[in-house]
Amino acid sequence: MGILKIEKPLEGRQLPIIFDSPHSGRIYPENFCYACDFAALQTAEDHYVEELFASAPTHGAYFLHALFPRSYIDTNRAIDDIDLALMNEDWNGPFPTFPSSRSDSGIGLIRRLVKPGLPVYDRYLNSDEILHRINRYYVPYHDALEKLIADAHYNFGQVWHINCHSMPHSTAFPRNTPTLIGNQVRAADFVIGDRDGTCAELGFSRALRNHIKSMGYFVTLNDPFKGVEILQRHAAPARGINSIQLEINKALYMDEKTGAKNGNFDKLKSDVDSIMTFITDYAKSNLTKLAAD
Repeated sequence: MGILKIEKPLEGRQLPIIFDSPHSGRIYPENFCYACDFAALQTAEDHYVEELFASAPTHGAYFLHALFPRSYIDTNRAIDDIDLALMNEDWNGPFPTFPSSRSDSGIGLIRRLVKPGLPVYDRYLNSDEILHRINRYYVPYHDALEKLIADAHYNFGQVWHINCHSMPHSTAFPRNTPTLIGNQVRAADFVIGDRDGTCAELGFSRALRNHIKSMGYFVTLNDPFKGVEILQRHAAPARGINSIQLEINKALYMDEKTGAKNGNFDKLKSDVDSIMTFITDYAKSNLTKLAAD
């Protein structure tokens, strides 16, 4: 089966803009052999993100998205973030493991838990199985993204990379500067992550935040999500490679219990299109300045 899809910009309209959606894949490999309820497993997906950003090529951007589910292997985790609780043997891979707090929580490179108390498997995984997922799915995804970024940087000298995600409403509440509506903390509609300014030039992150706010949305920066492995691995703002993570609250466009789109989906899709137009205009403006120097 195909493991990823790259949609190209319209001929003659190419810009150094790359959108990628690593978590919206819905083709479940036959060798997954999960034991949990399938509907519960699907809650890990970034539902409909690839559809929300489907018009990216009309804006001169490349759009890369995974076809496999993040619950099978998560490309937004470090390659060595391997949860040893999944195994009943010693790891014999070509590199040492370095489990993070995400693996401790069951959501590392290979997911162990759908949610607390609900395991994905009723069996152990072995090193060969994990390495197959790494070599067949994880590495090709990162290689494809790296090539798209490298080619754009070679041709234009600058890159704007937007790593696209959705977040459950329950996880969208800011931790550092909560906004109250009455006595209730307000959940963010969008979260822009740039790993505290280390993955994109600050002007871009702030300009994008201000644009989305002007559309009537509640937008936060690096709270509660900063960006993870994909940004850390591919961003290089000192070289003109700007990467941000864009999280969209699922409650804006879907029923999180049923997984169905809600009545606001089309409006949100139109607003996402407006966001992509803004990013296109921002890139064009900054490329003009670069060419004029």
